[in-house]
Amino acid sequence: QVQLVESGGGLVQAGGSLRLSCAASTRTFSSRAVGWFRQAPGKEREFVAAISWSGGSTTYKDSVKGRFSISRDNAKNTVYLQMNSLKPEDTAVYYCAANRWGTLDVVTYEYWGQGTQVTVSS
Repeated sequence: QVQLVESGGGLVQAGGSLRLSCAASTRTFSSRAVGWFRQAPGKEREFVAAISWSGGSTTYKDSVKGRFSISRDNAKNTVYLQMNSLKPEDTAVYYCAANRWGTLDVVTYEYWGQGTQVTVSS
């Protein structure tokens, strides 16, 4: 069992930055790929970014490329999502999820956090 806790959300003006953290309860987290997802009111949950177990591979939703950056510190069992140049359309609850596997070749997200709210004002 892997428990995930997101933090770092909040209210920010358009153009601002936030850094989200996803902290895990177990060191096995370091062997798993991790993804960030978001869900805006009335919309489906969508993929935002993912990182392999080593941090060597990353992937992003097109609309956040160049603005968001995913990284990890396996010594701290934590994955980060640095969000810059935020836009009102980035407003959502952001979730992290732990993949069953370490790479991004096959994604089966087994464990999810409770989410953290990000609100971007115009």
